[in-house]
Amino acid sequence: MTPGYVGGVVAILFAAVVWGTTGTAATFAPDVSPAAIGAAAMGVGGIAQALIALRGISRSRAVLWDQRRLLVIGAVAVAAYPLAFYGSMRLAGVTIGTVITIGSAPLLSALIEYVLDRAGLTARLAIGALVGLIGMTFICVAESASHSEVVGGNDVPLGVTLGLIGGLTYALYSWTARRMMLRGMRSSVAMGATFGLGGLLLMPVLVATGGPFLASWENAAVGMYMAAVPMFLGYLCFGYGLARVQASMATTITLLEPVIAAVLAVIIVGERLPVLGWVGVALVVGCLGIITMPYSRKQIETELGVRSA
Repeated sequence: MTPGYVGGVVAILFAAVVWGTTGTAATFAPDVSPAAIGAAAMGVGGIAQALIALRGISRSRAVLWDQRRLLVIGAVAVAAYPLAFYGSMRLAGVTIGTVITIGSAPLLSALIEYVLDRAGLTARLAIGALVGLIGMTFICVAESASHSEVVGGNDVPLGVTLGLIGGLTYALYSWTARRMMLRGMRSSVAMGATFGLGGLLLMPVLVATGGPFLASWENAAVGMYMAAVPMFLGYLCFGYGLARVQASMATTITLLEPVIAAVLAVIIVGERLPVLGWVGVALVVGCLGIITMPYSRKQIETELGVRSA
């Protein structure tokens, strides 16, 4: 097991933890629309990433132009993701929206890699993803039963649909960023350019919907926290990890996010998680143990797609 691999896993775990706080943070600004929250979080955070990596982006202009197709696809996915994700949480509830979005991402990511990269699915990742998905299904069912009187039944299907769109866009921009890194681009440049362009695409949405952020200090604080911590710092760490582990594994590790979201919803928001939900939490933690257990050097090279000359 190499230090780079371990550091990549730890960085992605940290990202998953801070991402898990977003749903609870959003509840402190109920007057702000999901579109405004998503645009502020990913838009401002993305532009901040681009500014931090501006020197590297400037030096890599020619490389970015050569990979412009990946860059544009990733940027559009970045812009679509928060609108779908926060819309899903608002319609279906914090836990269900997070579970559907993040839970669908590993399988969609593996499918993208299989179709576009002809990459095989390792047995360990398949087993880990399956255990995690079962756990998240338990969390989702438990939350749905517990909050059926709070969340309107007509809103849940649309919320689930938006969650699936969010999972697809999350998997897509993770894949495009990793492809750029595998072609020799630094992780900070790949992530900064992708999220910076995506953030610019979100600016018209923020201008059109972001007025409520100015209505109170609490709303403004929520917007600043979302942009600075989960989106800026979280995605810096995610980019670091994505350069060191496979995209499908990275998205599987972030299955920890719904667990954090569910626990915070219970502790801070006051939601109730039944026993079945806690069983689901245990399964997700078990999933993380399965996929992050020590690898041999040969296995790591296989996961990273390294081939000897």
